[in-house]
Amino acid sequence: MAIAALAALLPFTACSTHTPATSEQPSMGAQAQPPVEAPTAELRPFYAQRPAWRDCGDGFQCAKIQVPLDYEKPTGERIDLSVIRLPATGKRAGSLLINPGGPGGSGIQYARAARSVVSDRVRAQYDVVGFDPRGVGESTPVTCMTASQLDAYVGMDSSPDTPAEVTALDKASKEFADSCGAKAARLLPHVGTADAARDMDVLRGVLGDPGLTYLGKSYGTFLGAMYADLFPKRVRALVLDGAVDPAVPSLKSNEVQAKGFEVALRAFVDDCLLSRSCPFKSRTVDGALQEISDLLVKADRQPLKNDLGDGRKVNEAWTVIGIATPLYERAAWPRLREALGKAINESDGTDLIQMADLLVDRRPNGSYSNQTEANMAVNCVDHPYPKALDAYRRAAGEAAKAAPHFGQFVMWGSLPCAYWPAKSVGADKPLKAEGAPPILVVGTLRDPATPYEWAQGLAKELTSGVLLGYDGDGHTAYRSGSACVDNAVDDYLLALRSPKNGTVCPKTG
Repeated sequence: MAIAALAALLPFTACSTHTPATSEQPSMGAQAQPPVEAPTAELRPFYAQRPAWRDCGDGFQCAKIQVPLDYEKPTGERIDLSVIRLPATGKRAGSLLINPGGPGGSGIQYARAARSVVSDRVRAQYDVVGFDPRGVGESTPVTCMTASQLDAYVGMDSSPDTPAEVTALDKASKEFADSCGAKAARLLPHVGTADAARDMDVLRGVLGDPGLTYLGKSYGTFLGAMYADLFPKRVRALVLDGAVDPAVPSLKSNEVQAKGFEVALRAFVDDCLLSRSCPFKSRTVDGALQEISDLLVKADRQPLKNDLGDGRKVNEAWTVIGIATPLYERAAWPRLREALGKAINESDGTDLIQMADLLVDRRPNGSYSNQTEANMAVNCVDHPYPKALDAYRRAAGEAAKAAPHFGQFVMWGSLPCAYWPAKSVGADKPLKAEGAPPILVVGTLRDPATPYEWAQGLAKELTSGVLLGYDGDGHTAYRSGSACVDNAVDDYLLALRSPKNGTVCPKTG
């Protein structure tokens, strides 16, 4: 994932201006449910499954269900989906499906944090249900590379300065694609978001919910919007937090995302300069940003020290990922200050590479989850990417101008898709979900991974989209410290009462 972590793990793009409505969106009654169309005869057995729930610790229950590998051939091969739920604490009203994003993020692990991810008000009435989407984690995963191969790939120089470095990056990207083709060819054509959305409808039926209630974050907003577009009459309430705009072309979305990280980095630096522990010698934002640029050049020429004893070199790629990771959450900024201080003053990159490991889901024992492979597999099938190396070279040059610290890394991170063994079946186009009830789209003004303009774009494109903004920092807004956001989301989930379109919740400490 090298900074494919940023090209993929973080989602996609576009820009449009959303004019706030002048009145509150109409509210559906809390008990209102959309009419549900019956599944086809061939799919009916999947919807009729009754999972064998078992205790899996800490109050959670786990089960597996089956879905078709290929929805065009529903009587053919089946694959497993792993599901987990935390039962409602009070009078149960239904199930709340949740997804953390990625693509490639584990919904099983995310649901394990349900007591902090979802408010007590919502948990009182709804079972919180997580699942690993097809290709991910415990659900028939895409696996392609060994841990050592992933170390090498993540650490590839994704800001090539010479023709030889471009050739090396091109070779590594092709090897990544070839490895996935060799080990996961059967699964790769069927891991796209449209198929995952169909799985989600099967799960809705299995859980016995007439309409889907859903909280999706980051890439999970694309999954939710896809569901609404495919099954608009089966939507009860969808919260799409840290929104992705599906209408923006793939490489353009990379550039928009890279610019989002630049905005977040500037916000971090501005905050850092107010602290006595800030490591920058310059006392201006531009000067401090130049010191970060100098650090990246230094790491590119001579890797920073790594005291973990795992043999990895903290080169420019690992350094950029280490800087990007704490930008996701404002609470992690003090750790980034400390890590940058050690890197700048002592040439010690240990803290940075440890933070990078969090983003690429590298475990302390050196193993990886399959997040990296699943991430690339979903993105390459979901979106059309150029096949020509020169297209990436030109796009990387433009992105570097727009986002000097992250642009090249994000853009080159998509290069394996040029060689992907499974054909892209998706298209970069608006998802309108005509006929769906109000859908709540949430965006944070200085979100590094999913820039606010993506939330504006998605809310405008959805026929029933309602935009809720948050004047804050970090990735996603619900349960991130804003009572304004939390109350609005809870009221929508519980009573189907939407906030005024275009509302922006104020910045909180």
